Amino acid sequence: MTGGLMTILGGIGMFLFGMTIMTDALREAAGSRLRRLLAQFTTTPLAGVMTGTAATAVVQSSSATTVMTIGFVGAGLLSLPQALGVIYGANIGTTFTGWIVTLFGFKLKLGSLALPALFGASLLALLGQGAWARFGRVWAGLCLLLIGLDMMQAGAAGFGDRLTPQTLPQGGLLGDLQLVLLGLAVTVVMQSSSAAMAVALVLLGAGGISFEQAAAMVIGMNLGTTVTAILASVGGSVTMRQTALANLLFNAGTALLAYPLLVLGAPLLTQAADVAGETTALVIFHTGFNVAGALMFLPFTAAFAHRVERMVPDRAALARPGGLDLALDPALLKDEGAAMDAVQTALGRVARHVFSALGRALAPVSDMRGLATVEDVARPALAEIEDYVTRINLPEGKPAERDRYGALLHQADHLERLVKRLERRSVIPVLLSDPALSRLSRTLGAALRRAADPAAADGLEATRLKRLADRIEGRTRQHRRATLLHEHVGLISVAEMFDRTDAMRWLSRVAEHTARIAYYNGMRPGPARQGGAQTDRAPDEPGPQSASSE
Repeated sequence: MTGGLMTILGGIGMFLFGMTIMTDALREAAGSRLRRLLAQFTTTPLAGVMTGTAATAVVQSSSATTVMTIGFVGAGLLSLPQALGVIYGANIGTTFTGWIVTLFGFKLKLGSLALPALFGASLLALLGQGAWARFGRVWAGLCLLLIGLDMMQAGAAGFGDRLTPQTLPQGGLLGDLQLVLLGLAVTVVMQSSSAAMAVALVLLGAGGISFEQAAAMVIGMNLGTTVTAILASVGGSVTMRQTALANLLFNAGTALLAYPLLVLGAPLLTQAADVAGETTALVIFHTGFNVAGALMFLPFTAAFAHRVERMVPDRAALARPGGLDLALDPALLKDEGAAMDAVQTALGRVARHVFSALGRALAPVSDMRGLATVEDVARPALAEIEDYVTRINLPEGKPAERDRYGALLHQADHLERLVKRLERRSVIPVLLSDPALSRLSRTLGAALRRAADPAAADGLEATRLKRLADRIEGRTRQHRRATLLHEHVGLISVAEMFDRTDAMRWLSRVAEHTARIAYYNGMRPGPARQGGAQTDRAPDEPGPQSASSE
């Protein structure tokens, strides 16, 4: 018995290790494409279900899909109802592992071929580069998964008569509840519902448990997947906690639905077991009740999201000076794309705060109160953002992600320069009192107030601000010459000349910084902007070089 138990434990470990290698390689290979898929095809909860199912089936990890979804919600690219659709789909997609185990491990019995295949996969992973190396890791992970499955089957067979359905709870509501809790506990210990499902399939195939016992355990396993998200959300952002709670409530509702389906659908499942085998019937049941749960929640997604938001209200903005909530969740650092989404959102919020304060100061009726506090709000926020950015780990062989990372650094740099320039608020009265400069200044103020609106149609309106910055640069150059001429002929004093030229230089630099910030803020994934760096830009858009220094 001891030898069989050790073999099962070793098989579980190899299965988990294979799943980890395969999932990481798949996510690395398809990460940016999946992010665009999630951003583009989740316009409705139903589309989110289909997209979440496909994404989870591809990367073989509902956790990876959930992390990406959380990043998009924090970045404002997805609403909570859209994210809930993805969560529904992720639960469906995670059942795909059961089909792999049943079809390739039990039906085709590829475990015997996995050992020599692992040799080739290891060579490819070690010697290959880029996509070939990732393909080698995916292949190696699948081989380890199949080898681990064979070990679990061999270990279960070694138990013989010691493990039978009679050794586990059975019969009645109390026995089923105990089996549900057992399945939940196994999933929590393994931290993988896929591995727990594989164990259930192996024990069912070896006759160690009955179909009804396995089905009850699978219900618990489905509920156990929420524990990881709950633990990860402790101390996390509001978005993380809302998503974890929604995942828990959805899975709990699905579990409550699964038991009646098991009882009422027993005749159909029995027929499926007779035709295709008990393991296939168990996978059908697992997929079926997750699909049924998604269909049950879909019509009420908006109300469900509203209820979750009320249960976990967003109080973070009240705790931060100026009401600026950065939502930089450390949990998102597991996925470089999600982390960069969070940074992009945080920088956008800081930029809008600064733009709004400057826009009000340059309004027809100047209001300087916002500028008086902008440094106290922006500088701590930028320091927190920079600390978070340094913790993002970029994988090799992803130039688009590196370009986007560089764009975030550029944006933060221009924001710091802009905040530094806004310390010199004394130049604003000079600009507004000069007839030639007043119109340009008020035009810039109107553009900044429009760009500060979160509902702005084009992000921070990079093209408009760039054109205005070029216009201000040309006009101030002309006015500078006129100012020097006025001083030369005695129309203004030397002190007035210096005040005006200094104010013109300040206005030109501020306009350039705002244009650069808006441009880099637009380099993000989404329906209108795909991928990382934006390479095809209009002729009047700024390039990715820093603004000239004084």
